[in-house]
Amino acid sequence: MLTIGTALVLIFSDPMVDVLSETANRIGVPSFYVSFILAPLASNASEVIASTYYAQKKTSKSITISLTALEGAASMNNSFCLSIFMALIYFRGLAWQYSAETISIVLVQYGIGALALRKKMSAMTA
Repeated sequence: MLTIGTALVLIFSDPMVDVLSETANRIGVPSFYVSFILAPLASNASEVIASTYYAQKKTSKSITISLTALEGAASMNNSFCLSIFMALIYFRGLAWQYSAETISIVLVQYGIGALALRKKMSAMTA
């Protein structure tokens, strides 16, 4: 099953990059920003759909499960992508030109982490 999944990723990753690049060209935004928003949504579509399903039940437990799944996915994706990004810059000796983007990722990561560590959430923070 893992082999099939890997094959599917290899088949569909290049067309996905092409779609994101073309979307960025058509709306006149750098492809980095489009990829930063759309790629996580595409890669986590199953979690977003499952969380929406749980949230539609409108019980305290189901909404907690929904928010926990989304917070976990966001933290995991941000940590993973940021570590790859930093490793590429360090090991390849690339020029550091993404200070604002990196700082914003780290600040959002800490903010979500602080919200996730709270024992009780209000309706405003949920």
